[in-house]
Amino acid sequence: MAVLVISCSPRKNGNTELLLEHCLKGLADANVDGKFVRLQEFHIEPCRECLSCHITGKCVINDDMQGFYPQLITTQGLIIGSPIFFMGIPAKGKAFIDRCQPFWAKKYLIKEKSFEKKHRIGGFLSLGGTTFSYLFDGAVRTIKSFFKVIDIDYKEELLIKGIDQKGEILEHPEILELSHKLGFRIGEAVKKEEKNERDFW
Repeated sequence: MAVLVISCSPRKNGNTELLLEHCLKGLADANVDGKFVRLQEFHIEPCRECLSCHITGKCVINDDMQGFYPQLITTQGLIIGSPIFFMGIPAKGKAFIDRCQPFWAKKYLIKEKSFEKKHRIGGFLSLGGTTFSYLFDGAVRTIKSFFKVIDIDYKEELLIKGIDQKGEILEHPEILELSHKLGFRIGEAVKKEEKNERDFW
């Protein structure tokens, strides 16, 4: 797997996923594999703040999140897609991010390395129904903080206002093309980092 592509939307085949489909096509056109994940299909409990991970670097909750930890360690890139709910990430996406506290603990408390790749590439795609100037402020800060903890470089973003009805994004082929280009650029960046690491070693 090269790039993990995650949908935080609770709506299957909604605007977020339609946008991510074109992003995946962009990755494919760059000859980079992408793995699509719909978080809504997984059982992910909220963080309990038990602080066990501060000692062990591992989460004690035995749910589907345990299967994501190895993927986050090995992926060469990460793309997050999300609608905006109350100026932030929907509950399942936020739970996913909060459950990455073990990575924070290993990085800042235990001082252990978690990730196989030194330079990894990330992007954020998001849509919101309103046109407030501050619509994406909270979500972007959350994603940037998350990426920093898991050693992902926040390289690309596509933030779209005024899209609310299911399937409405299909009326905007120019936006879908922007998503395709974003995926392609991330794919190209991932390949470049891979080549740089091979040349280094």
